[in-house]
Amino acid sequence: MASQFHLADLFEGVAAAVPDRLALVGDSSRQTYAELNDRCDRLAAGLAAHGVGRGDTVGLYLYNGPAYLEGFIAACKLGAVPYNVNYRYRAEELRYLFANAQSAAVIHGAEFAPIMREIRGDLPTLKATVAVDDGSGEDIAGSVPYAELLAHEPAGPWPRSESDFVLCYTGGTTGMPKGVMWPHKAFVFACAGGGGYFNPHGVLVEPQDIDSRARDGYQLKMFPLAPLMHMAAMWAVWSALLNGVTIVLDEGRVFSAERMLDTAEREAVNMIQFVGDAMAIPLRDTLRANPGRWNLASVFNLGSGGAVFSQHLKDELKELVPSAGITDGLGASETGISGMAEKSEEGVMRLPADERQQVVVDGRIARVGEMGFVARTGHTPIGYFGDPEKSAEVFQTIEGKLWAVSGDAARLDDDGKITLFGRGSTCINTGGEKVFPEEVEEALRTHPAVFDAVVAGQKDERWGERVVGVVSRRPGVATPNLDDVKAHLAARLAGYKVPRALVWVDEIKRSPAGKQDYRWAKDMAEQAV
Repeated sequence: MASQFHLADLFEGVAAAVPDRLALVGDSSRQTYAELNDRCDRLAAGLAAHGVGRGDTVGLYLYNGPAYLEGFIAACKLGAVPYNVNYRYRAEELRYLFANAQSAAVIHGAEFAPIMREIRGDLPTLKATVAVDDGSGEDIAGSVPYAELLAHEPAGPWPRSESDFVLCYTGGTTGMPKGVMWPHKAFVFACAGGGGYFNPHGVLVEPQDIDSRARDGYQLKMFPLAPLMHMAAMWAVWSALLNGVTIVLDEGRVFSAERMLDTAEREAVNMIQFVGDAMAIPLRDTLRANPGRWNLASVFNLGSGGAVFSQHLKDELKELVPSAGITDGLGASETGISGMAEKSEEGVMRLPADERQQVVVDGRIARVGEMGFVARTGHTPIGYFGDPEKSAEVFQTIEGKLWAVSGDAARLDDDGKITLFGRGSTCINTGGEKVFPEEVEEALRTHPAVFDAVVAGQKDERWGERVVGVVSRRPGVATPNLDDVKAHLAARLAGYKVPRALVWVDEIKRSPAGKQDYRWAKDMAEQAV
């Protein structure tokens, strides 16, 4: 029985309560909660045998698959600190990340063994690298085979505390990745719904409540489409695990809407979780192109989180999958889940304001009508790993409480709601007017010739910056001229928000989870004529 709000304790409580329920369904394996727990115990024992212990950091350099969840849970069981690794990073980026995290161990796909050999000597804190067989046939010399760790006899329990933490590395789309330190208890309530999403009893009150949350939880199947290294996906997964929900994983290397829909039908999934327009668009297009191909009657939720989910896509997906409700959650690595977005006539979306969520401006709570940044208090991270200076900027004490101040620019309205405009770090200042790229991107994607879009500022002598759209074209559609696109946007955006130039590209550069790369967009915008 769980005795504290620690992810390992709570997971073990679920496994004890519903041992025979399916926990994980993937291409490579199907595991009950008891089987998953046993594998995690063995893996933890194997890591411990290589010197990994409480407080040590364990990187998960993996594509989606059982090993990702097993590695995360096993690290938690040891009181160690799991963290996400972007598998698209190159050697120099990985050197920075592994050094910043003071990595004690890295669990990696076998295909990444060559790059691990290249950089291993530059990481003095490293105790072990562990290679997961991925069918690549790559030489894993220098790394311990994952199967060898799983051959250990289960051990433990190891000392743990709900003040132990997990590291959530930011995407690094506007700067270097930073490791957000989430204590387990704060993670449970701010990122994983407090174990209250999928059962009739609501959030956990005491750790022992995990037994009833698992036994009485609705027996559902959740299908996260995003890479698990994107924290929005892991938040969704943990909200499900704490209720004994079955996780369905796609183990493909690239996003394929057709393959995802095949899986959703075959496994009769109930909830499909994805990240914003970058995944919603191909889902919408594939469903449109194949009417009646998939029986998705089991799907009752299509949910997005972690990126903008445009209203027109919500409406279109609802028509294509009528059994499903559409949800749009907002969250940030520094704040956890901020709530479900409401439609907004201005800005990107609206959120509730309450005692735990407000707009902060200049180190104080905003007054009605003021612009600032969305902030949360209560269950929050304790800072950025190894970066006290940046931590002091983001994690602020206001009126005697610690607030985590996000980078999401917002305004407090007189109806008790918050209007969200976009990331302040990407805001474009054109002639003194502020333009948030997310709003313009959403409008651009409604043009029938535009497949995807990202917006950035270009230096301008007169206006300081001018708005530039970097856009990709739909296959088989002629490239429209700028005036045509402007006319389309005129009814949707104020004049100063309409792009003054367009740069057409074959493909918009995004992270594996579908987030825009604004550094790349800025470089592309500078090429605009």
